[in-house]
Amino acid sequence: MSPRRITPLLLLFALLNAGVALAQDKGSVHPKPLPPLAHPNDPKLGAKELFARKLLPSTGGAHVIGSYVKGCLGGAEQMPLNGDNWQVMRLSRNRNWGHPDMIALIKRLAAKAKKDAGWPGILVGDIAQPRGGPALSGHASHQIGLDADIWLTPMPDRRLSREEREETSAVMMVREDRLDIDPKVFTAGHVLVLRDAAQEPAVQRIFVNAAIKKALCREAKGDRSWLSKIRPWWGHDYHFHIRMRCPAGAAECEGQPSQAEDEGCKPADLDYWFKDSVLHPKPPPTPPKPKPPMTLAQMPAACKAVLHAADAKP
Repeated sequence: MSPRRITPLLLLFALLNAGVALAQDKGSVHPKPLPPLAHPNDPKLGAKELFARKLLPSTGGAHVIGSYVKGCLGGAEQMPLNGDNWQVMRLSRNRNWGHPDMIALIKRLAAKAKKDAGWPGILVGDIAQPRGGPALSGHASHQIGLDADIWLTPMPDRRLSREEREETSAVMMVREDRLDIDPKVFTAGHVLVLRDAAQEPAVQRIFVNAAIKKALCREAKGDRSWLSKIRPWWGHDYHFHIRMRCPAGAAECEGQPSQAEDEGCKPADLDYWFKDSVLHPKPPPTPPKPKPPMTLAQMPAACKAVLHAADAKP
């Protein structure tokens, strides 16, 4: 469970390359459609430009292709915008699509948040685009419908307006000095919500800020085996990121190796994340050149068929 060693000099740019949003991007109540592409067949065109322009999923059954950071999703299912125990945020992004297993998982977790933590429900952030693939902003992952962001802000006990869904910011859970959680906002209910998510057999990893992992190690009671799935990672201080395993029989899905089964609560697991050089990295004197965008040709071949397939009926 040791963290990937990244030099402080390159840490900020590792965040950007990993697709971690450094701020909470707000949406738009009246989003403008993307303009048509002047050269859609340009081999150097980023695949994100193509997948972002698909507003509906492809026809056919659910089909996961490739990896979390280089793949796509056929036959995606839409997460309903409202439920008894959930509401979808940032509707203008059109990223509330996922594999049916992920949609079912989120609905289960929403019901458990009310039953176990006493929350009215959960606020659902990004899952994936209608056909998966790379997004124009915010993520390197979330490409195959098996990743989802859940806000750590409990759902209010009322229906949010469209404006609130686009403009509201999630509550920061980490203390200003970044060394621990803010006890005024991070509660025992958060521990239960994260526990319930980690205890789902189909969930492989959950990413949280290191301060949240530290708090879970301190606060978890009874069976603590679920802590092994909670992984510290940059940027997850106002939401947690669920990653599911490849579905059974999904031969073209490229998953990840299973993580170690220990709790990940030893000093060797956590101390790195709280070094001053990690919490307050200095940028390199010469910023590295940004990588060119991933092209459709660099993605799994089957993603081309998903991209050009007929739209499923809304």
